[in-house]
Amino acid sequence: MKNKWAVAMFGQKRLSREGGIEIVVKELCTRMARDGYKITCYNRSGHHVSGAEYDKKIEYKGIRQKYVPTIEKKGLAAVSSSFFAAVYSAFGKYDVVHIHAEGPAFFTWLPKMFGKRVIVTIHGIDWQREKWKSGFGSKFIRQGEKNAVKYADEIIVLSKGVQDYFKKTYGRETKFIPNGVNRPQIQTADLITKMFGLTKDSYILFLGRLVPEKGIQYLIEAFKNVRTDKKLVIAGGSSDTDSFMKELKELAKDDSRIIFTGFVQGKMLDELYSNAYIYTLPSDLEGMPLSLLEAMSYGNCCLVSDIPECAEVVEDRALIFRKSDVDELREKLQDACDYPEKVEMLKKQAADFICKKYNWDDVVEETEKLYRRK
Repeated sequence: MKNKWAVAMFGQKRLSREGGIEIVVKELCTRMARDGYKITCYNRSGHHVSGAEYDKKIEYKGIRQKYVPTIEKKGLAAVSSSFFAAVYSAFGKYDVVHIHAEGPAFFTWLPKMFGKRVIVTIHGIDWQREKWKSGFGSKFIRQGEKNAVKYADEIIVLSKGVQDYFKKTYGRETKFIPNGVNRPQIQTADLITKMFGLTKDSYILFLGRLVPEKGIQYLIEAFKNVRTDKKLVIAGGSSDTDSFMKELKELAKDDSRIIFTGFVQGKMLDELYSNAYIYTLPSDLEGMPLSLLEAMSYGNCCLVSDIPECAEVVEDRALIFRKSDVDELREKLQDACDYPEKVEMLKKQAADFICKKYNWDDVVEETEKLYRRK
């Protein structure tokens, strides 16, 4: 291998835990730097989902982080930061430019025009997401998808469903490389007890962005009719969807068992995953649900909707309900509360199964092969 390949990455907000894309970029970059690649990440400037300004001081060994100009207006942050990142990566001395997500892929042609090898990872069919359903956002993202098809040297997809979509819609071959997961250290309940009164197995957990396509509204509706003294913990920040957050709180206001924690990270996040009775992801739409991989890696019994992106991950090692079906979701929640031995059996299998199936070192190896393929 030609060592010291220079790679530019953009599409992420920064190397953080903000969302699936950020986690993927961080895991890829830290390992590629270890393998001798020269990595530059073009990150957004501005504010974090929790409202704090981005911390520009966090450094990772062997990774250069550059912050590009970003217009902090709804719908413009991704467009503006991706444009500047594309310009910098087009003019920079890079062998490979790796773009993440459909919106940023709009600019695939720019580094391509300057002779770079361009790889695009499609993290999900983003124009279908609620916040981009109409107007400029949706058109821009759809065009990003088309530009990836037209200009990218290679397209990586994270699920078989998305691979089929690209083949059927565009006749374009893609490379299926799912995400990985790290085996975590299980934490005892401490912070979560002090902050929210939560103890081991005393709550059902949803952890993710509070957006309509995650199906949280079904979860609240279903849980309100479950006979249990367990709590329902909804952990996560909103992403351009503050009005939806208000709707959820309105829906939950008559049930004191429902707790909203806001955005969580670090020790709090580890404790929430480590001590849940079950983890649930009732999504209508997913790319490759990293939170589901993480939840299983902590040895959680998971309850997920039957969309292919979730069902492919869990196989027969989790509880599954028909997507959007509030009644079936309620039945499965009630069943899980009534039969702890069934939950325990799935917990025992979860971590070994998921850590063997999804391994970051394998992901990196497959991605590096694509970089070097002529």
